[in-house]
Amino acid sequence: MTSELNDFHDSEGQEIPGELPLMAVRDVVIFNYMIIPLFVGRPASVGAVNDAMSKDKLLMLVTQKDASLDEPQSEDMYDVGMVCMIMRTLKLPDGRLKVLVQALRKARVEAFIQEEPHHIARIELIQDEEVEEVSVEMEALMRNVREQTEKILSLKGIMSSDLMVILNNVEEPGRLADLVVSNLQLKVSESQAVLETFDPALRLKKVAEYLQKELEVSTMQAKIQSEAKEEMSRTQREYYLREQLQALKKELGDIDDRSQEMDELRDKLAKCRMPPEVKKEAGKQLKRLETMHPDASEASIVRTYIDWILDLPWRKGSKDRLDLKVAKAVLDEDHYGLDKVKERILEYLAVRSLNKTTKGPILCFVGPPGVGKTSLGQSIARAMGRKFHRISLGGMRDEAEIRGHRRTYIGAMPGRIIQGLKTVGTNNPVFMFDEIDKVGADYRGDPSSALLEVLDPAQNSDFTDHYLNMPFDLSKVMFITTANMADTIPAPLYDRMEVIRLAGYTLEEKIEIARRYLVPRQLEENGITAKHVQFDDAILSKIITNYTREAGLRNLEREIGTICRKNARKVAEGNKGPFPLTDRTLSKYLGPPKYTPESETEIIDQPGMATGLAWTEVGGEILYIEISILKGRGNLTMTGQLGEVMKESAQAALSFCRSRLKKLKLGDSYFEEIDIHVHVPAGAIPKDGPSAGVTIATAMYSALSRKKVRQDVAMTGEITLRGRVLPIGGLKEKALAALRAGITTVIIPEQNKKDLVEIPEDLRKKIKFIPVKNMDRILSIVFED
Repeated sequence: MTSELNDFHDSEGQEIPGELPLMAVRDVVIFNYMIIPLFVGRPASVGAVNDAMSKDKLLMLVTQKDASLDEPQSEDMYDVGMVCMIMRTLKLPDGRLKVLVQALRKARVEAFIQEEPHHIARIELIQDEEVEEVSVEMEALMRNVREQTEKILSLKGIMSSDLMVILNNVEEPGRLADLVVSNLQLKVSESQAVLETFDPALRLKKVAEYLQKELEVSTMQAKIQSEAKEEMSRTQREYYLREQLQALKKELGDIDDRSQEMDELRDKLAKCRMPPEVKKEAGKQLKRLETMHPDASEASIVRTYIDWILDLPWRKGSKDRLDLKVAKAVLDEDHYGLDKVKERILEYLAVRSLNKTTKGPILCFVGPPGVGKTSLGQSIARAMGRKFHRISLGGMRDEAEIRGHRRTYIGAMPGRIIQGLKTVGTNNPVFMFDEIDKVGADYRGDPSSALLEVLDPAQNSDFTDHYLNMPFDLSKVMFITTANMADTIPAPLYDRMEVIRLAGYTLEEKIEIARRYLVPRQLEENGITAKHVQFDDAILSKIITNYTREAGLRNLEREIGTICRKNARKVAEGNKGPFPLTDRTLSKYLGPPKYTPESETEIIDQPGMATGLAWTEVGGEILYIEISILKGRGNLTMTGQLGEVMKESAQAALSFCRSRLKKLKLGDSYFEEIDIHVHVPAGAIPKDGPSAGVTIATAMYSALSRKKVRQDVAMTGEITLRGRVLPIGGLKEKALAALRAGITTVIIPEQNKKDLVEIPEDLRKKIKFIPVKNMDRILSIVFED
């Protein structure tokens, strides 16, 4: 490479000054011998062109690095560019200039002499290295470049015979490289890299590499376009043939399936009983379907939507059985006990017989598992002569499960409510929402909020599913919900429902239910009869007492099923039976007893221990409290996974005991010299609730006074700092838990005395309930003298 410092001459002898006006161009790199038109609009560029035209028409052109810049500075331009001759200029109506330039010499910008109003740069001309002799390798490379260029231009559809003649006549490697790059749409950075390569052989190799990459891309692009064109041609051909086939069928008198389908849909729509606005929308969608091609993607969506509208029971309902005697007989046949629930259903039927337009109630059965909440819903439907449909809400997190998806989504469908109505085929079924206390919520919405409209009698007459986008009357549906506990049901939802609590069953009730329902069902399921094995009341009582500890009946049915399976095996092995059930055979079938109520009450045999009653979502439970007094510094330790409410109850119990120092005959500084440890056994089961205060206070008073608490007494209630006993909930569940544990006396708050009417009479005969107002009364009852 050679260069001069002052004025230069090009190959034709024209003098090139050492300082020239400079103009930046975008998205193009100019090479030697190129003649290119440019549109000049920026003020600095117009100034540079005018400056060149006023002198010798020479202009330095460089490419700017970022094409988005409107006012590039010196650092925004590449250093190497071309000195060009302005051959012609034309002023356009919008003020821009159209300039035709010819590249003369490659040059490098040494420095910028002027920045405003346009650039003037000191330049250094660059002379490419000369190739003395074209080697065999270079000749092969040049041929390869020509062939690749021809393939690329052919794939791009810009092949020109004149261009190929020029390429074949160029014998210089550097000239060939410049010519190829100037005719290919390479990236600016790649073209600039070629321009700044001054060795012709290296420049040609670099161009060959770019050509290879471009050829692969162009080949793949051409392949994709060809496949798309073939697919389009095939689709058009199939459409044409299909239309021809339809025309031939019409000529031959064959049945047009599509026309027949449209006629059937119109007949269905005419016969279907639905609101006028719904029929209008269905007719509109049917007209849209007729104008669509059957293979169009939207046609299947519209067809599915019309099918949903036609299949829904807009005005089709089942006739209610309003005979109260028959309904009562059905309820009594299916369920033993549950008098309050049966009474409520019969009241509803009585109202329906007097007022046909009354809206369906929203009943919520709250109780532990296994007490018959779900099966009770089926009995209600059977008693009323209605269809029954059950939906489990446990773990539901998507609001679209209730309201449906909008039809704009792929795979959209109605919500579970509309799906259920289509399944049962009537607009007045009994709908059961199971596990409503276990509904979740996340980014997809809150299903419990969507249920507000469904379960509100004042709103559900116009329930709108997102898929249908039309109101459906749900006021005739009888909704029943179930929950294990009412605390986790959202307050607005809870307010719209009539809550009926199912506490559980007494021993006598369980025996009767097992004899009527569980034993016959298990005998039938296991393929044996009462001739093979008989369950008398004494055996059922032992199973319930020694092998189950629950408010419901699920474990009892499992244990009965275990006995039936073992006897079924004997029958299958050839034994004829019968197989009597005794205490010895019962232990053989079910193993040693799991629960021994007598031994549980015997553990309250030393000071610092008391028996409490707690309510859980699986029913009532016995709660044992243990207190230990240790030497220490006045600390209170609580273990047994106690919740915040029980921890507060323990603090209140401690304050109550400290207020009774004189009665306990303890010194003023006694509590500063001891540590009190409160422990609630039962492993790692979390415990919480406002009903253990009096039990903790009694156990703590027992430990401090060194007096034993009576073994046959259990208690429930919350305590205040001054010893008042506050009311609690779940009294029936707690009473049943006490009965299961063999406890005969239960201390309850005075304000819960009114709840004793909910306790079955046979349960009140077995347990003595003692209402109390304060802790002093409890202490006088529980301590043995």
